[in-house]
Order: sequence, then structure tokens, then C-alpha cells
Amino acid sequence: MSCVDDCPYDAISYKFLPRLSSERPSPSLNRRRLLESGVFAALFMLFARSGGRDENRSVRNIIRPPGSVDEPEFLERCIKCDECIKVCPTNVLQPALFEAGVEGIWTPIMVNKVGYCELNCTLCGQVCPTGAIQRISIAQKLGTGEWEGRPVKTGTAFYDYGRCLPWSMDIPCVVCEEVCPTSPKAIYTKPVEITRRDGGITTLNRPYVDPQLCIGCGICEHECPVHDQRAIYVTSVGETRSKSNQLLLKG
Repeated sequence: MSCVDDCPYDAISYKFLPRLSSERPSPSLNRRRLLESGVFAALFMLFARSGGRDENRSVRNIIRPPGSVDEPEFLERCIKCDECIKVCPTNVLQPALFEAGVEGIWTPIMVNKVGYCELNCTLCGQVCPTGAIQRISIAQKLGTGEWEGRPVKTGTAFYDYGRCLPWSMDIPCVVCEEVCPTSPKAIYTKPVEITRRDGGITTLNRPYVDPQLCIGCGICEHECPVHDQRAIYVTSVGETRSKSNQLLLKG
């Protein structure tokens, strides 16, 4: 109450209830404003409902958790409760902004620069209350036991050979192969002899991805030493949840 005593103009006072003369009981909305608001709301809903479902949009930045249902159904089911994000042990699950359209804001996506999908973890599906992320077993996720040869794939890793150290700068690096968790490894190397600028001969191991073995866990992208823009990155191409996004392999 010091302000009341100190004000030299007696401009401050406290009252139990505000003056009714200063209140506006309801907003002033004329018919035109109501019509404009209704049209805007309708257009916004149409944009929101279609923003995450454009089949021609890039899918590179939209990698859903393992066990997720197909994208249209995922957007229908996900209530953005963040339970999956809270339990993720590596923090790879992050809330989306506009990567999945307006309707997909705050839905979970995998951001491999932040973390990676732990191989023996299915916590996200266990806590999902709506079935947007299905409950799967470790065996089903890894493709073992009765699921032999049919692992759950969240995507596929690709190389940017212009940034990969053994390819672009003739610098030895096998980090991605070392951290690849699948057995056999989805990332393998081939030795190649190169002639350095000074005329010396060096043998390098240049990496490749086997798309049939890659499950899209993202640990290779997370651990890549090229930090500003990774030389290897994962996209949702080849994910098992979507028949329209399967990777076509030539035998």
C-alpha cells in the first residue's frame, strides 16, 4: 500500500469492486465482424486438416516414433499429450512445429540431432493413451522371434557424400559404422586406395548403407562428427507404418 501514501496526486486507490461505469459487459461485434470471423475459422480448419496430409510434401523432417500408425490416422489419434516425449530416454522425440503442417503442431517427431531411438526401448508406445503409437514388443521392434526379418522401420539413412569425410576430404572416419546397432550392421565400408595431393597412397574405408538392414534409429546421424549439417541423415523413406512410403529396392 506504499504507492497510495506516496502518490503526490492521490491518483491511486483500492476498492473492493471496480466501477461499473468502466466495464464493458460484452465485446462489440457487428454482423460483418462475425461473418469475417466465421470465414477465417472455416479456412483455418481446412488448412489445418490438410496441412499434414499432402502426399507430395517432403517427408524428410517427419519421422514418427516406432509403432506409429499411418500419418492420417496418427493425426486423428494424437492428442499432443507429450507423454511419449516425457518418457523417451534419449530425448529424440521432440514436439513438431510446422514440419507436419498446422494440424501436426506439437505432435511427436524424431529429431536425431538431439538423440536417437534406443534399440531396446518401446516406452513411447506403452504410455500413448490413444493408440497413435501402438504397443509393440522388443521382439517385434527388432524383427526377432515370430517377427523374424520384419523389424519396425522408422526410416532409412542416406549419405551426403559431399560432406562425408572419407568421401569428400579423404579423412579416415568410421564413426557411423561403429555405432550402428543392427546385427548385421546396416552400415558397412569398402576399402579404397586414393592418391593424396602430395603423391602418397592412403587406404580409406568409405561407408555405405544397406537399406534392407537399416531401421532408421538415427544413432549414425546423432554421432556423425560433421556437426553443422550431418553427412548422414535419416528420412522417413522406407518406414513400415506407411505403404505409400515404402522404399522400392531392385533385386
